[in-house]
Amino acid sequence: MTIQCDTREHKQEWERIKSQFDSLGVDYYRSKLWVGDYMNIDNPRVIVDRKKDLLELCGNVTQQHERFTRELVRAQEKGIKLIILCEHGEDISKLADVYWWHNPRFDVMEWAVKDGKPCKVQKYPQATSGEALYKSLCTIRDKYGIDFHFCDKQSTGYVITQLLGA
Repeated sequence: MTIQCDTREHKQEWERIKSQFDSLGVDYYRSKLWVGDYMNIDNPRVIVDRKKDLLELCGNVTQQHERFTRELVRAQEKGIKLIILCEHGEDISKLADVYWWHNPRFDVMEWAVKDGKPCKVQKYPQATSGEALYKSLCTIRDKYGIDFHFCDKQSTGYVITQLLGA
């Protein structure tokens, strides 16, 4: 199997995954992909889009919703099975686990003045909860036929090869 890897992957992330591919003996080359991040050139109808964690995926679903949706639609219109692989770690191993995820943005505090006294308040009280993200991801799964898989950063290369049919 030869994997085409998108050139827009962050350098540090790419170096980590490249090292994993090398240890697995996977052939690869880098070139821009139309959607996603990794594709088996023998089966271009299945593509893996890697997300570094749930916070990145949450940002794609909320703040970058239009761009993210355009990518999902492009894949669907071309008959591409898009798999989103989220490297969140051991506490999130399946989509249902997202429901219980605690968004760390809820913990970010800032100083404010209330009733003339300084106090700490949540900086992002409208942050997306795990429950809301779970519901959004289920809608995306059902509407666009997206599969969600989860892994830790130490097994990303292996999981990518498995998802692409090695």
